[in-house]
Amino acid sequence: MTQTKIIDGKTLGQRIKKETATRVAKLKQDGIRVSLDAIMVGDPQAGEIYARSQRKRCEEVGIEYRLHSLGQDAKDADIRALVRQLNNNPSVTGILLNLPLPDGIDTPAIQYCIDPYKDVEGVNPSNIGLLFYDAPIIAPCTALAVMAILEEANIDPKGKNAVVVGQGAIAGRPVSLFLLQKLATVTSCHIETKDLVSHTKNADILIVAVGKPNLIRPEHVKQGAVIIDVGINSIKDENGNRKVVGDVAYQDVKEIASVLTPVPGGVGPVTVAILLRSAAEAATNQRKTPRRLE
Repeated sequence: MTQTKIIDGKTLGQRIKKETATRVAKLKQDGIRVSLDAIMVGDPQAGEIYARSQRKRCEEVGIEYRLHSLGQDAKDADIRALVRQLNNNPSVTGILLNLPLPDGIDTPAIQYCIDPYKDVEGVNPSNIGLLFYDAPIIAPCTALAVMAILEEANIDPKGKNAVVVGQGAIAGRPVSLFLLQKLATVTSCHIETKDLVSHTKNADILIVAVGKPNLIRPEHVKQGAVIIDVGINSIKDENGNRKVVGDVAYQDVKEIASVLTPVPGGVGPVTVAILLRSAAEAATNQRKTPRRLE
């Protein structure tokens, strides 16, 4: 039996960050400063925790980080005004909108306000829509991370049966489009899918992104399948302690899959690294293409 290849997302993420640091340094030499301006709405204490983590990651690759905080009572108009201010500031090359926003705020509408060229997460509907034409300005980071992992594992999706379980806007649906563009035969499964096993059992490539702990078990998996687990779930173990697990029952399918990502330590670190890479990409694109989508 061929040994399962476990993808070390931390190592891959570090390599991407190292490449990004080199790129950021080169841009700086060319007079282009890469920045990331984060918007946090709500609890200021939680915002500071996020900010410390985000600032540290940015500093690792030479990206300038700034946090813009609004209170829990911020209105839709307040957030839009801040986004417009950052859009119009030429020193701002990347914008990150931390979620969730307070109740009553139309999150997609706020995301649509972000300049697509500064949208480092690739969540502006313009970028999501352009993905349909294989031409996003910046694509969603999680979907890009999945494709980077497939490349790292030397997996060519062409001609393979790919099943994507979960059709969220930043993972499942973009991944399905990416796989279609790579000429895989793609089946999209979701909460209303009947007899999930009948679909996943035929998958050469199985991507799972639903947020349901240990959903995928041995009976779901074809021998030798490539499995990428995007799910992140916090559960209690037998001793009542919290632990993080994925959507795939890792230990149970480990001997069946040919390639498998762990949780934690798989897709997550790669997604973070891709976000930083996208920030550098955003700064580059703005110098090359000064136009904006309205």
